[in-house]
Amino acid sequence: MSAFAGGFFRTKVRAMRPSLLDPLFAPATALDGVGPRLAGLLANVVPADTGGREVRIGDLLFVLPHSVIDRRQRLRIADAPDGALVTLEVTVSRHQPPPRGRGPAPYRVFAHDDSDEIALTFFHAKGEWLQKALPEGERMLVSGRLERFNGRPSMVHPDHMVPAARAEELPALEPVYPLTAGLSAKVLRRAVAGALARLPDLPEWLDPELARRHSFPSLRMALHRLHEPADPLDIDPDSAAWRRLAYDELLAGQLALALVRAKLRHVCGRPLTGDGRLEGAIRAALPYSLTSAQEQALNEIHADLASEKRMLRLLQGDVGSGKTVVALLAMARAAEAGGQSALMAPTEILARQHLATIAPLAARAGLRAAVLTGREKGKERAEILEGLASGDIHIVLGTHALFQEGVEYRNLALAIVDEQHRFGVHQRLAMTAKGIAPDMLVMTATPIPRTLVLTAFGDMDVSRLTEKPAGRQPIQTVTLPLERLSELVGRMERAVAEGQKVYWICPLVEESEEVKLMSAEDRFASLKPVFGDRIGLIHGRMAGRDKDEAMRAFKDGETRILVGTTVIEVGVDVPDATIIVIEHAERFGLAQLHQLRGRVGRGSKASSCVLLYKEPLGLVAKQRLSVMRETEDGFRISEEDLKLRGEGELLGTRQSGMPGFRVARLERHGDLLEIARDDARLVLERDPELRSERGEALRVLLYLHGRDDAIRLLRAG
Repeated sequence: MSAFAGGFFRTKVRAMRPSLLDPLFAPATALDGVGPRLAGLLANVVPADTGGREVRIGDLLFVLPHSVIDRRQRLRIADAPDGALVTLEVTVSRHQPPPRGRGPAPYRVFAHDDSDEIALTFFHAKGEWLQKALPEGERMLVSGRLERFNGRPSMVHPDHMVPAARAEELPALEPVYPLTAGLSAKVLRRAVAGALARLPDLPEWLDPELARRHSFPSLRMALHRLHEPADPLDIDPDSAAWRRLAYDELLAGQLALALVRAKLRHVCGRPLTGDGRLEGAIRAALPYSLTSAQEQALNEIHADLASEKRMLRLLQGDVGSGKTVVALLAMARAAEAGGQSALMAPTEILARQHLATIAPLAARAGLRAAVLTGREKGKERAEILEGLASGDIHIVLGTHALFQEGVEYRNLALAIVDEQHRFGVHQRLAMTAKGIAPDMLVMTATPIPRTLVLTAFGDMDVSRLTEKPAGRQPIQTVTLPLERLSELVGRMERAVAEGQKVYWICPLVEESEEVKLMSAEDRFASLKPVFGDRIGLIHGRMAGRDKDEAMRAFKDGETRILVGTTVIEVGVDVPDATIIVIEHAERFGLAQLHQLRGRVGRGSKASSCVLLYKEPLGLVAKQRLSVMRETEDGFRISEEDLKLRGEGELLGTRQSGMPGFRVARLERHGDLLEIARDDARLVLERDPELRSERGEALRVLLYLHGRDDAIRLLRAG
């Protein structure tokens, strides 16, 4: 799409947005008291990924409180716990201004009740203002944090000071929001209240019976309950108000995914049937038999390919479960039917590795495989493009370069995406535009709980590879504090002397000013005197050819230790690597630790994983490391990760452009996801164009939750 067309398209989409949403799509700077600087601070607390755009008024509605300050209870001074936020009813005794010429000494106002005296302490305060705000002899309600210094109660800068006669002015319950440096609670509360005041009357998009069954309040009432709670239970994620907002968000997501799926399936597929000749030749070349799980997945894929409906299948397989072979045999079936296949990988290093695995096996069946990334230039690139256009290349592996302009296929029948969660809906649509409704298989080695499968992929058909190929050894996982590093290096020396290969993973490429962690470059420099030429370095900032050379040297045994970053996380295959050291393991999520650990244990030798951590460990880090020690089951690990971290980080959605959630928490609201999926499916069966009264209301919901892409698909037919 040209830049002009893209701009025109976006303008058109904006014009389609219902005008009643305009107040929520206005910039936050339209609110009283919110300038550009404050809007920048608000961007740090809004839960949506703004993608660099300015914060909108509507974003502030979904900044939800995590707790409340309850001022309904009045304590005596003597009974107030040290360090607690309390509300006291006191009588002002006397003022004690700072002595003249004493610099920044505080201004103190002493007050008492029948149990004790308290000092209300103010820095840089104007005496005249305090005399008016706290007149001597006046009964006052003061609220703030009480602290005791040498046993004497004090409250520094009370949050609220109200005459007892006007007690109704004191907010009984005050929501507490997430804050960021430079943003005060009072300023954020005022901005949220301003956004709430601009909430227009929106049509109801919920099914009335569903809303009644779950006691869901209206959207307006739900937002008011959360931002102006009448009871601390109102802000519980399990409250009816929070669940209503969570359901809205889940429904918007499921509806958008269902629309994408309907669009992808709109063009009928074509049956891809073959005689098994090419597939048989590849099977004969394999040095092992397929597992029963691989056979089952292949049967499901073959049935999809033979159908007139387009295949949209997710192949989930834990690290080392043999997804690539299943993909290759599916591509052989497509070739038997006269079609080409394309496999898109998230990184160039993985695309080239797929070529190294697939090309020799494909050649045994007379199939030609090639790789296409951003690196192929000039004559080499021209030859590949010609082979794709003529059909001489049957299988192409590559990065997103496979679906750029100028890449034409003679007959693209099967599109495969590896590590699907790294790609968004746009890439999926770009892929399908390259062929006449190609079948699609998406693969992931990140075992995803069912709730997240629904979140990320909608109602896709799912095949799971739950077994590891025969001969794979279990991986022994141990944890070790960084203080015992020298002991570990000694063990590595012995392992290298015995001919073993070691990955050593660091969280950073180079030392950072903000985060004091060992970087890959520093660790390489510190180990080089010990291991000399037997140590190599690989990280994401290196040129492609340098990365290839580092991998080749390690694979061929020229180097025995490879120090790197998580660039080796996905798909790198060195079967005789038997040890992986993960430094600062407490910095990684469970799913990533599991992916990294899967780089070893790929051959027939016993393997080990050493998780190096820096003490003291937080509770979540402790739980993570203990799960890693206890199990190699990727599905159990992913369920634990979901509990510990939430869905956004688990799928990498913060970085991938796939939406995380603003309100919904899958560990609390997973039951609503299934209901939202069924609701979305039913809506589209009855009203595929969203033209009914409820359909029009659901369009408003899609815009409200930033799912305009789905509306665009409706426009595209």
